[in-house]
Amino acid sequence: MDVVLPPIMISSGLMPTGSLMKSLIHISNEVASVEKLPFSQFKNISAMIRRIKFLSFLFEDIRETNSPLPPSSLLCLTELFSVIQRVKLLIQRCKGGSSLWGLIQTEFLSNQFHALVKEMGGALDILPLNLLNLSTDTREQVELLHKQAKRVDLLVDPQELQRREELLQIMASNNQKNSRNKGFVDFVKVKEVFSCIGLRSPLDYEEEISKLEAEAEKQACTGGLIVVSNINNLISLLTYSKSVIFIDRHGEEIKENFKQLSASLNGNQDVSSSSQSILSNIPDEFRCPISLDLMKDPVIVASGHTYDRNSIAQWINSGHYTCPKSGKRLIHRALIPNYALKSLVHQWCQDNNVPLIENSTSSSPKFERSSSKSKLSETATEHISATKAAMDAVKMTAEFLVGKLAMGSPEIQRQAAYELRLLAKTGMDNRRIIAEAGAIPFLVTLLSSTDPRIQENAVTALLNLSIFDNNKILIMAAGSIDSIINVLESGKTMEARENAAATIFSLSIISDCKVTIGTRPRAFSALVGLLRDGTATGKKDAVSALFNLSVYNANKASVVFAGAVPLLIELLMDDKAGITDDALALLVLLSGCSEGLEEIRQSRILMPMVIDLLRFGSTKGKENLITLLLGLCKDGGDEVARCLLINPRSIPSLQSLSSDVSLKARRKADALIRLLNRCCSQSHNPVV
Repeated sequence: MDVVLPPIMISSGLMPTGSLMKSLIHISNEVASVEKLPFSQFKNISAMIRRIKFLSFLFEDIRETNSPLPPSSLLCLTELFSVIQRVKLLIQRCKGGSSLWGLIQTEFLSNQFHALVKEMGGALDILPLNLLNLSTDTREQVELLHKQAKRVDLLVDPQELQRREELLQIMASNNQKNSRNKGFVDFVKVKEVFSCIGLRSPLDYEEEISKLEAEAEKQACTGGLIVVSNINNLISLLTYSKSVIFIDRHGEEIKENFKQLSASLNGNQDVSSSSQSILSNIPDEFRCPISLDLMKDPVIVASGHTYDRNSIAQWINSGHYTCPKSGKRLIHRALIPNYALKSLVHQWCQDNNVPLIENSTSSSPKFERSSSKSKLSETATEHISATKAAMDAVKMTAEFLVGKLAMGSPEIQRQAAYELRLLAKTGMDNRRIIAEAGAIPFLVTLLSSTDPRIQENAVTALLNLSIFDNNKILIMAAGSIDSIINVLESGKTMEARENAAATIFSLSIISDCKVTIGTRPRAFSALVGLLRDGTATGKKDAVSALFNLSVYNANKASVVFAGAVPLLIELLMDDKAGITDDALALLVLLSGCSEGLEEIRQSRILMPMVIDLLRFGSTKGKENLITLLLGLCKDGGDEVARCLLINPRSIPSLQSLSSDVSLKARRKADALIRLLNRCCSQSHNPVV
């Protein structure tokens, strides 16, 4: 944490320097005590720390003399303080910032360190050592430091340059736009490069992604499109690599697959005559019903039928929203990968020597591909499309993770669901792409898992995906409601229950979803249960979901029958829960049905709370409370009106609202006062 430094006053003649020396010693010790230096700029940081340690000896000697200094010395020390302060900020930037971005900026950062050393030498030019009462050792160290600072050369670590070149090559390979082997990155090499700069665990990758996102946000205003594009490409590469490296964990197998793919691309283009004859004998179940060709990428549509991705995509994109085989209308247009069939197709192709890669790719001369790759490596930092690269990486990552959800072991499914949960946390495009990759049906299935973490990750991933409106329809179409309610009722963890409630809140934003959920009484009982037993976050999620559902009139009675009203009234004064305003808003909604109105009127603890809420509640809470009280006092609410009149502070509290609430609420307050006045007039004791 930065220390607030005392102001430094400089004047002519000799003067005490205690304040300045105290600040110099403090900031020098801060820099000298830096530990766990980053890979980026390690040598420059180490050399700079050594220089500042030498200077700290100078500052200690000057302080111990406790004698005034000439103005030239004071000016030098002030300049040194400025330099050391900027050194500290630069080290913090290297240490706390993104390691990958620091590697990309190796030369830029090295130049900054070099400039600071030169400034240090310039400040020492005006230090009159012969006028200072210093020890011999300190004097010699400062003289040596001065000479070194004056003739220091720019230091750019060759090892960092090598790692940067390797990183740029990986970025270029990941970003190839016109190559059929796009996305087949050598992840063994990726892991090696990332490990060298300190990225060795999933947590390291997540922290690095967060740092890159922060850097992208900072650079968006000042760095220009190319800089932001580079950072987005790094985020894409890191996200995809994290999924592959830490879920699959078969680096050598990935490397071998990459080599085999490259060999198939560079190999003979001609298909043998035996292979040609086999193509005419493709099993019917492997043929696409549209093209009648081999399904190289089989996907399932909403009707349950399987087609080749390209064929059905063309069908849908041309404006057809029915299943070609059954003629039924598709309730959604997500294409869900059929991994089981795809595995069988690949096995059949392997057994019969049928290539899955199109020949058009391998028709390009080898030297053309090599030249293109080299060119991409050289200009990776200048020609990276942020949107395209990022979206392609998200798509590859999502498809990879969905495959693990479909066919992985429980441990793999747990990790894959967690990665999808994180991936869906930010960005509408991410949420759309994950849904298009077919994740939703598999995540719904995992809601029934007996593994607490799998269940928690699955429901949270669905919550994040549901933020994208079109995904709400897909989640409902996947038959998820009963499974989500099960998690809400008896989830393995409290977080899973809370996120299930939040998912219901998100889904119920759509009117049709309110109706569908309203046909499940268990949903209301489970939400009320969470309202009673949950944490503060859980109570907030539950009351928000109940409010959304109660917007649909037919659901109001169900909420009342589930026992929500007494709990909501109790929570009005529960500071720990912190949902007073939300509870009041829901009570206002429930008072719109006869069952809710009657139960609220029968409450014996509401009226004693009213005055305190009117006096000390928030503006929103006061407005809702006025609406609620007006509804309670109308049409047979004489008992409520009498309870209000018994308390001598009721009318003054209502009258004092004129400056606190909206015009509409003030009118309701005036109407309530008139109603109370009529009630009181019948007893010959008007209140106003």
